[in-house]
Amino acid sequence: MTSALTLFAKRFAAIVCLILLATAPGYAVEIKEVVSPKGIRAWLVQDDFVPLISIKFSFKGGSTQDPKGKEGLANLMTGLFDEGAGDLDSDTFQEKLDDVGAEMGFDADDDNIAGSIRMLADKRDEAIDLLTLAVTKPRFDQAPIDRIRQQVVASIKASERNPNAIAGRKFAEALYGDHPYSRRSEGSQESLTTITRDDLVAFHQRNFTRSNLIVGVVGAISPDELAQLLDKVFGNLPEKAQLQPVSDAKLAFGQTTRVDYALPQTSISMVYPGVRRQDPDFFPAYIMNHILGGGTFSSRIYNEVREKRGLAYSAGSNLVNRDHMAALMISTATRADRASETLQILKDEVARMAKDGPTEEELAEAKKYLVGSYAVNNLDSSSAVASTLIGLQDENLGRDYIDKRADLINAVTLDQVKAAAKKLLQTDPAILIVGPPQS
Repeated sequence: MTSALTLFAKRFAAIVCLILLATAPGYAVEIKEVVSPKGIRAWLVQDDFVPLISIKFSFKGGSTQDPKGKEGLANLMTGLFDEGAGDLDSDTFQEKLDDVGAEMGFDADDDNIAGSIRMLADKRDEAIDLLTLAVTKPRFDQAPIDRIRQQVVASIKASERNPNAIAGRKFAEALYGDHPYSRRSEGSQESLTTITRDDLVAFHQRNFTRSNLIVGVVGAISPDELAQLLDKVFGNLPEKAQLQPVSDAKLAFGQTTRVDYALPQTSISMVYPGVRRQDPDFFPAYIMNHILGGGTFSSRIYNEVREKRGLAYSAGSNLVNRDHMAALMISTATRADRASETLQILKDEVARMAKDGPTEEELAEAKKYLVGSYAVNNLDSSSAVASTLIGLQDENLGRDYIDKRADLINAVTLDQVKAAAKKLLQTDPAILIVGPPQS
């Protein structure tokens, strides 16, 4: 059954991609808002051409909600939803999931706990029964808790020998201070030993509620059918979440964190201020970042570091947005004896962009790429479309965003991009250097 689902998934992805690309820039995505009898909202892209349904959902409140001393709670919980639910123990639940050929998964990041299921339309009822049990009645049996906890501890032990993981933790602590973003989402060996079944049950009750739920659905299901499905899966959850308030992170710029380690290469990361998704300056900053380093093979950083000098295999930048922070991050890795040279090149390119901004030609090329690549990057499969629906809702962008996006990008002026560059790139960055000691 699983192989049949995989085959259908590949066919569905190919078909959707062809349809979308053939109809760019409108992308032919009709997003319907569905409201269940109990008031649960979801966005739906209905497509009956292939009998598949992909559902993704997200609950606001991820590892930042881990109680102090019990770091890793959210992450541990997400490994247990398919390890038994309702009257089904772990083995029975897994067998039934295999029998219906469905793919189910859960994961946690700093700000959200996400879940997904992909199923054949003719097995929808059986698959949804299992999802309903997982979401509303996880068992959290002790044997699976101990087993998944051991797996996480093994991963933590392995990361303690990984220089990049060690450096990332040190950099997070330096960058975020005592903010929850500085904590390891997987927790520590010590914190994991304190987590009990009661902690998991309480966390689930506080966070899995209707008030902090976002749902995106793609596939062979009608709005009326989806409305009934929403109530079945989520309708019996508590109404209001009990989330602990999380303040915005204040990034500690202007510092350099060095981690000496005998590696063949030196990794360099630089962090500058970013821009929130709802900020009016987002698209000017988005275009500026593409020209600076986000465009990979066409960006200034890539051309200067890789193409002209061969100092690195890859080099680039990206805008990072979380619920409580925004940043522009630059990263590369180079030969240890060329690290200082590479870092100076990065600084020079940032300074040049901050001072002069891009050219008219660069702006035009960036707009063309960013408009044309959206469908390929965000709408090339049922799962990708469902993820996009979640992201649009999470960022409050509206169901018409896909139709408006090209006009929003094309409306950006050269002066706006130059202003965004000056605003973001004149700050002294936070820098992380990982590699052999420098003489």
